Amino acid sequence: MFAAGPEVSPVKRSLVRNVYPAERAHTLTVLCILTCVLGYVTLLEETPRDTAYNTKRGIVASILVFLCFGVTQAKDGPFSRPHPAYWRFWLCVSVVYELFLIFILFQTVQDGRQFLKYVDPRLGVPLPERDYGGNCLIYDADNESDPFHNVWDKLDGFVPAHFLGWYLKTLMIRDWWMCMIVSVMFEFLEYSLEHQLPNFSECWWDHWIMDVLVCNGLGIYCGMKTLEWLSLKTYKWQGLWNIPTYKGKMKRIVFQFTPYSWVRFEWKPASSLRRWLAVCGIILVFLLAELNTFYLKFVLWLPPEHYLVLLRLVFFVNVGGVAMREIYDFMDDPKLHKKLGQQAWLVAAITATELLIVVKYDPHTLTLSLPFYIAQCWVLGSVLLLTWTAWRFFLRDITLRYKETRRQKQQSRGDQGRAVGSMDGHPLGPDDPLPRPDDPLPGPDNPQGPGEAEMEGVPALN
Repeated sequence: MFAAGPEVSPVKRSLVRNVYPAERAHTLTVLCILTCVLGYVTLLEETPRDTAYNTKRGIVASILVFLCFGVTQAKDGPFSRPHPAYWRFWLCVSVVYELFLIFILFQTVQDGRQFLKYVDPRLGVPLPERDYGGNCLIYDADNESDPFHNVWDKLDGFVPAHFLGWYLKTLMIRDWWMCMIVSVMFEFLEYSLEHQLPNFSECWWDHWIMDVLVCNGLGIYCGMKTLEWLSLKTYKWQGLWNIPTYKGKMKRIVFQFTPYSWVRFEWKPASSLRRWLAVCGIILVFLLAELNTFYLKFVLWLPPEHYLVLLRLVFFVNVGGVAMREIYDFMDDPKLHKKLGQQAWLVAAITATELLIVVKYDPHTLTLSLPFYIAQCWVLGSVLLLTWTAWRFFLRDITLRYKETRRQKQQSRGDQGRAVGSMDGHPLGPDDPLPRPDDPLPGPDNPQGPGEAEMEGVPALN
């Protein structure tokens, strides 16, 4: 009587989850509140006569209206905790940030730097020169009062920031080897580019002991332990009002900030050329995003302690995890995920736009040639990487295919020899010679087998 609906595949059925009332978009509620706010500003508030103030307020209001639309109407991503609207909000922030970067890109260098004065009047002035390398002695015997003063000077607020940053990056990448490669490669980039940016000039122990081993290494270790706990955790959810005890309700509220389910990332870069190129691309984008942090501060005259720098890092922390999950889904199951995710697309576009801003605003710094020995090291590394790629995905496969074809031919010859021996009346032994293709088959005109024909005319042994 009623037509049956389309059958849901097992994969899509596994992706369906319960949507609680608090997780709904509440589109009508947001629309009513937004309309009331705009009506109040229009009808009851007197518009100031300050053009600059009205321009700022109009731009902020336009951005807020766009964010309200995106939070309620944008497509959900792979994450749903603590609330789907949270991740929709950061998706819309990504769009706003990309549009802001495009606007900065189309300005002149002077206008772009002075435009930031509308954000903060203290900006738009050249940064003072600072000495970042300095004395690299761990134990300074000349300073009797505090011989370890060089070490204490490095222990500033950036040390916990490094640790926290790599802890969160580990939660994004979910692979120890990839995290260590990115960490070590960035230190090599700092060595290579210290002639361009002065803040890349650090002491050797600051590079390898404080950064790689202490801050980055400890952050990666804690991140891997957190990933291990998340992978062993049981994901079985229950509505808050269905939990009878207050302790259970509080526990449920805390667990609302943990993932709804868990997916273990298995990158397997050497399994195929497509995955190898994808992993190399992920590492490249990570390194570019790290370098953009320092180069943008340099070309836009942003002090390292300015809140815009911190907001950019907070932004990448929130969008990076979603982007990595979408990239992994696109790599791991291209039949189900036929296109790159929206957040991953935006992160790649933002990274490329930031790089273009750096290239436009200070091409002289970027074109400073590398020292000869550093250029030699990078050329050697690139040649080794290309050689390994060619051997692993081309030459190795050709060699294995040739060996397999040769083995199959030898096996077919052995099977043909055994068939000929069985036709002659006795099977071939292990010491019997294999017949050649031009050997005559035994028959009435040739009663001798191929082995006896070869022995004809040979004198018998005494």
